[in-house]
Order: sequence, then structure tokens, then C-alpha cells
Amino acid sequence: RQRVAAACARAGLRGAALVDIRLVSAKTGYGMEGLVSRLQRSWKCAGDVYLLGATNSGKSTLFNTLLRSDYCKSRAPDIIDRATVSPWPGTTLNLLKFPIINPTCDRIFQRQERLKEEATKPEDQLSSEEKKYLNQLKKQGYLVGEVGRTFQQQKSSAEIDFDPDTLSYSMDEKPRDLPKKHEERKEFTHNEVKDAWWCFDTPGIVKEDCVLNLLTEEEVKLVLPSRAIVPRTFILKPGMVLFLAALGRIDYLEGEKPAWFSVLASNLLPVHVTTLSNADTVYRKHTAQEFLKVPMGGEERMKAFPPLVSQDITLKGIGTTEAVADIKLCSAGWVAVTAHVEEELLLRAYTPKGTALLVREPPLLPYISTIRGARIPGTPAYRTKKPPSFVENLKSAGSR
Repeated sequence: RQRVAAACARAGLRGAALVDIRLVSAKTGYGMEGLVSRLQRSWKCAGDVYLLGATNSGKSTLFNTLLRSDYCKSRAPDIIDRATVSPWPGTTLNLLKFPIINPTCDRIFQRQERLKEEATKPEDQLSSEEKKYLNQLKKQGYLVGEVGRTFQQQKSSAEIDFDPDTLSYSMDEKPRDLPKKHEERKEFTHNEVKDAWWCFDTPGIVKEDCVLNLLTEEEVKLVLPSRAIVPRTFILKPGMVLFLAALGRIDYLEGEKPAWFSVLASNLLPVHVTTLSNADTVYRKHTAQEFLKVPMGGEERMKAFPPLVSQDITLKGIGTTEAVADIKLCSAGWVAVTAHVEEELLLRAYTPKGTALLVREPPLLPYISTIRGARIPGTPAYRTKKPPSFVENLKSAGSR
């Protein structure tokens, strides 16, 4: 949160313009109930709300989660179409919206009572259906939170139209299928929306220097992570090279001691470590092949793909457990670099021509290299280690 706040300040978002920073996962629900409470407490119903951001930053997933939360009027989920969630950039073509519930004092009180009650429930007391859903969320991420509704739309009992004539037929006739009753599209009443404020899902801002613009839809699905990223850490000596698929490359050119490189990218993207003398051969031989995976499609695919261009980077280590910087390989992910205290490193990083390569100092996750298993004998790699799942709004086993 401190890293994000500092980045916002550098971008000019500070003071009154920056009300709060929330770390959430709209996919697993982590932090979402806190976000809804914060919105209702600070923004209340003071105006329309717009979800803004770059393409594929998760706006539509956030919109869909807010749609089924206490932030949305109770009848709206039955009426509003869910936002399209797709890996392809710019899929939210229209301004989807839902009406924001008015957070009256009585509603806020009822909501807080529901949240208190849910927080005292142990995981083993959930129903089989709730446990199944929770396990699905845990597979997608290791920070999980259930998103519930305090106010449910009352559904009227279903009426059955019965026409005995439709069930009768002569011996000479075949049974007739009942005509399907036309379902009328549900709409809001005038009173429901006359004074309503709305939450809008907007089309994403397309970044011109984004690597996703160069990829096919199948390749984009591999690059964009669909589940929580498990960091992969490697220890490299000077003269070694790390490839992230064929989308990024980092050469460790000069240094006195080994350094740690932690890859934060989709776990479907392969990472390969080789020597500096073999790196060009590996790239020429294996681009667009299964070994490097993305891009895919052989020689013809690579003819249309831009070459890798380099940028030299100098870093000075601050400790063996704390990263000094992140090397952002456009939108393919980033590599956190950890080195010994005062150890000077000369690196050369590559990304496809026309895409952005940035050095983020300080790094977003400074202690990410400590989330790893034992060293794999005979290799520069460490075993991956997924952090244990944490459910924020259920009673943990240790607190019983």
C-alpha cells in the first residue's frame, strides 16, 4: 500500500484528490467488502462513479463483483447485463452501469451486523455449497474474501398457467409441444431510478507501448494470468541470461556475486536460464516454438513480430532479502532483482521494439524473493512456494 501511495504521489494524485487506496481482488473477493464499506462511508450517494483504467486491468471483473454486492440496488442484478470479461483488449464497448444503493443509516447498520455475524463463522461450519465455492476461490488466489448481500430482492411465488386442452390429443395426433411463454425483459420502474446515481464500467485505455497489442488472442490468454501468480526465483551469476518466454530477456553482465531474480508473470509463461554465449542461439532457434511458447506459430509468425531491443540498467544491492528494483517487461510481467548490500550490478534488459521497459525503484513487492522453496540441485532455480490461502472474513482456525 505504501508503494502504491508513493507511485500515486509521483503521478500527481495526492491530498484531496486521493481519498483512499484499497488492495482488492475482484476475482476472489478479497478486500471487496471493505471497499464497499469505504465507498458508502465516504462517497455515500454524492454522484456517479466511473471505473477507469487501462485495458485488462480488471475493471469489468470489479464491476461484476460490485453488481452482486451491497453497493448495488437489490433488484439490479436481475436486470443489468454483466460486463464482458475477456482477455482481448477493449471488449467493454458500451458504458454498462448499475444504480448505486442509497446507504441509509438503517441499511448501514444491517450491513455491519451481517459482516460481524459472518466474521464469527468458522470455515468448517459452512455448508457444502459454500465450501465448494470457497475452494474454487482459493484455487484462483491465496487472498480470499466472500462477497455477500444484506438486502435480497423478494421473489414472488411462481404462478403456473394450466390449460387442460393443451394436454389432450386424439389417437391420430402426436403430442404437441407446449408453446414457450415469452419472457418480458425486466426493467426498472421510474421511482427506482428517478433519483439514482450510477456506477459505470468504461472501455479500457489502450496503451500504445503494450506488448498485448502485438499478440494474438491465444497468446494473450497465456500472458494474462487467470490465477494468482506464484513467484519463481532464480539465482544468477554474471554471464547468465534469463528469458521470460520470448517477450523479455535480462542479461547479468557484470557483478562480483550472484543475485536473485524473482519472476512475477503468468505461470503459463516459461522461464529459461542460459549463458550469455548461448542466449542468441536459444532465441533464434526456439522463438515461436514450444520451448519459449509466446509468440507461437513458427517462422511465419516471427516475421511479423518486432525484434528485441535492449536497455542497460545499473543497480546497487541493499540486502539478500530485499529487492532493490523491479524490471518491468512491458505488460508481460516484471522481475524483482535482489542483491548483496552495496553490490553493483550491470544488467541489460530486452523487450520487443515499440514496447515499454521500465525500472521501478523502489520495487512493488520488496520481499518477494523470500517466498520460495529449496534450491533445486544442479540448477539456478528454486522450488516454487505458494503462500497459504487466507480468508479475510471468516474466523480463522487459530482463533477458535
